[in-house]
Amino acid sequence: MQISAQDRQRVSEAVTAAERDTDGEIVTIVARQSDGYTDVALHWAVLASFFVGALAAWYYPVIEWLYAPFADRWASSVPLDGLLTTLLLLMALVFLLMRVAMVSMAVRLALTPGFIEERRVRAKALALFRTSAEQRTAASTGVLLYVSLAERRAEIVAEAGIHERVAEDVWGEAMAALVTAMKDGRPGDGMADAVTQIGAVLAEHFPKSDGNPNELPDRLIEL
Repeated sequence: MQISAQDRQRVSEAVTAAERDTDGEIVTIVARQSDGYTDVALHWAVLASFFVGALAAWYYPVIEWLYAPFADRWASSVPLDGLLTTLLLLMALVFLLMRVAMVSMAVRLALTPGFIEERRVRAKALALFRTSAEQRTAASTGVLLYVSLAERRAEIVAEAGIHERVAEDVWGEAMAALVTAMKDGRPGDGMADAVTQIGAVLAEHFPKSDGNPNELPDRLIEL
C-alpha cells in the first residue's frame, strides 16, 4: 500500500475538521513498517540449521551419502570425523541460505507470527506517542492514530486525560473504519474516516473551549 498526495491532504483536512469541535488534539502517523524483524530472520535460520541436525540424527545415511564422494573407497568404514564435518558444513549452508532468503522483507513478514507483529506495532506506536503527543497538550488530550503499512496494522493511543473519561473499547468504530479501508487498499480513506470517528468521541467528552490553541500538527507524518 502507498500513501498518495491526495491521501495526505484528506487526512490533514480530516484532522483539522475533527479538532474544530474539541479541545482534543489528534496526531496521525503512517510508517512503512514498524520493525526490521532481523531477529525473526535469525531465529528461522537457526531453526532450519537445527532441523538439518535433527534430520541427520533421525536418518544418518543421508550424511553418509553426502560424504561418499569424498570418502576413501578402500576404507572399511566411514570415519566419524568426516561425517561430522559433512553435517556441520550442511548445517552452515542451510543457515546461510535461510539468511539470504530472509533478506526480503516480504519473506520476513510472511514468516513472522501475527502476535509478534502485533507487539512490535504496539511498541512502535507507544514510542511514537511519547515523542509526538504525550504531555504536549495543556489538558493532556492528545491522541495518536498510528498505521503500519507493511504489517497492515494500526493502533490508537490516548493520553492520560482522555483515559480517565473514555474507555478503550470506545475507539472500536474508528478502528473498524480504518481496518475496512485498509483491507481494500485505501489507507488514506481509512485514516480519514478513523480521524472523524476519533473527533466525534473527543467532541463528546472534551468540547471546544474559548481560546484553545492548535497544539499539535494536523498534517500526516510519514516515517
